[in-house]
Amino acid sequence: MKNLVLIATCALFMFSCQNQAQSKKTKTNMSATATVAKENIYQFKVEDLSGDTFDFASLKGKKVMIVNTASKCGLTPQYKDLEATYKEYKDKGFVIVGFPANNFASQEPGSNEEIAAFCEQNYGVSFPMMDKISVKGDDMAAIYQFLTQKSKNGLQDSTVEWNFQKYLINENGELEKVISPKTLVTSPEVMDWIKA
Repeated sequence: MKNLVLIATCALFMFSCQNQAQSKKTKTNMSATATVAKENIYQFKVEDLSGDTFDFASLKGKKVMIVNTASKCGLTPQYKDLEATYKEYKDKGFVIVGFPANNFASQEPGSNEEIAAFCEQNYGVSFPMMDKISVKGDDMAAIYQFLTQKSKNGLQDSTVEWNFQKYLINENGELEKVISPKTLVTSPEVMDWIKA
């Protein structure tokens, strides 16, 4: 009889330990899943160059290219191809959103009004241009924290290398590709993505 009680007690103890271990494993797996869960771009509201609110939720179902811009950079002529591409594909579910930033060699020193005038006069920019922000450092804007941190975007960590770096967002608002500053919007890598 004592042996039966002892066996039953041992069996209960082993079952309890196994159950706790399984519970811990499940919690760990859930926690790991949570850390790589993708957020999306639709959570962000920012101001445009005119000071109006721009809600990224208004872009649901569209492919979006986010690009940090500057008026006094060797890459500034990219505005021309960006505008041409935007005009060609804006009615086909594609939009470009520009974020002027002064993070690199002070190449975007102007006010929002000066930036708007420069873009209009020199390149006829009609794609949405946002308020000037910081795209790196301690004062990095929240949207760029999302774009550059895997823990937020679920894809990869990245660093904004220079003006005109491009972030490609799919129709579900998720980061899909990071394109280097020197790669043009007209490159096969970008055009194939836009047309797919």
